[in-house]
Amino acid sequence: MRGAGGAGTAGAAGAGGGGANLLALRSHNAALVLDLLRTAGDEGISRLELAERTGLTPQAVSKITARLREDGLAAEAGRRASTGGKPRTVLRLVPEAGHAVGVHLDRDEVRVVLVDLRGTVVGERRAALDLGAGAEAVLGAVRETVAGVLPAGLEGASRQGPAGLDRAPRQGPAASPALLGAGVALPGPLDHARGVLHRVTGFPEWGGFPLREALAERLGVPVVVDKDTNAAALGLAAGGEGGSFAYLHLGTGLGAGLVIGGGVHRGARTGAGEFGHQVIQLDGPPCTCGNRGCIEALCLEAVARGDLEEAARVLGAGAANLVGLLDIDIVLLGGRTVAAAPEAFTGGVGAVLKARARRTGQDAVPVRVAAGGDGAVAVGAAQLVLGPVFGRGGG
Repeated sequence: MRGAGGAGTAGAAGAGGGGANLLALRSHNAALVLDLLRTAGDEGISRLELAERTGLTPQAVSKITARLREDGLAAEAGRRASTGGKPRTVLRLVPEAGHAVGVHLDRDEVRVVLVDLRGTVVGERRAALDLGAGAEAVLGAVRETVAGVLPAGLEGASRQGPAGLDRAPRQGPAASPALLGAGVALPGPLDHARGVLHRVTGFPEWGGFPLREALAERLGVPVVVDKDTNAAALGLAAGGEGGSFAYLHLGTGLGAGLVIGGGVHRGARTGAGEFGHQVIQLDGPPCTCGNRGCIEALCLEAVARGDLEEAARVLGAGAANLVGLLDIDIVLLGGRTVAAAPEAFTGGVGAVLKARARRTGQDAVPVRVAAGGDGAVAVGAAQLVLGPVFGRGGG
């Protein structure tokens, strides 16, 4: 399993030019402090608590927090009584000091969210799209949709060209906030580390296309690219979903995002999670991947004829395979098809997993709809940018 931090941080920083990501290049210690400020919320945390929880010296914490305050990333949140001596000043993260864009590039639409440093969605926009319309049309649609979600203080490259973007560190609390970058999630397979697409299922013309490089040039900010299901899984983990889980996304296609041991499992060649292309019926209907009888083809065929019970049963069979193979803690369902009939899918998949549990003598693995509904991919894509900022697995 690949740790999520290293390659992605380098990719995000490199894609948009030196110094473009104002936070990804900070020290590991500063990232630890920022993450504690983030989790402390509006109540804040004292410098002494920061030192105790990071293992840093009080002097090091003071130096780091002074720099964060200077850059407008941290601010005082009042004072707290201490067990002795004078009250302690507590600090909090300034969430509006930076933003990230999350892009869900689906087969038939593009969905863009703008999030602050806490990952809270502060803007959203979606538009129809044909992923098969060619690179120029797709890149133009992404640029236009991103531009539409940015407020005036962040309009930068998406509206005025690369030189117009505010990419420099803030100089004091009054300075304008920075756009840290864009995370882009779309169907795979693809090379997450290099940001290059492989033969995207159903759209072979995208094979070999350097999407990260092309979008970084269009948007003028660092870009991280990942599969839609991986991005959603990352966002769910960042949002507090614990343990090892599978996120199954059923929309225009079917795929899985796997979190094992707290990190997104992408595989040695970033190809893990091609869940929809398990062949479970050798003489089944043809699939866009070139095989016959794939779970994706069977699921989508059942959905098209309105047989959600059968679609859920097929999805449950695939989920049972994953449970037996990986011994995961929970199965989470998402995507627009699931969002349209959540009870049908949780009930149907859950029934298959309960039947499996009776045969094996184990407790049934729970099934529920993932937080965020059909917006989980776009929100997770923004975490591809934010994760490294706070020293967490991400891009």
